[in-house]
Amino acid sequence: MCHNVIDGRYYTTCQHFEAMSTRTSDCLEANCIFSRRHSHSTTNCRGSCKRLMALPIRNPIRLSSTACSNCIAKTREGVVQCRSPA
Repeated sequence: MCHNVIDGRYYTTCQHFEAMSTRTSDCLEANCIFSRRHSHSTTNCRGSCKRLMALPIRNPIRLSSTACSNCIAKTREGVVQCRSPA
């Protein structure tokens, strides 16, 4: 299946991921409606064509040893330290 690849910055301290750009990865299958090699028009698709994309893949192109801006703001406001992945 085709899927989106999300390039972004990964914050190692709080384990958050901030998207910077998105691109589509083509599966090159004739029965996938998102592929360049789809064999017929999308209006003629029957139940045999794949109509869903796979889950997006996060690709960390930048690594930051600090916390993200949202976690820094929450820490300044006195909120419990943000540690959950978003």
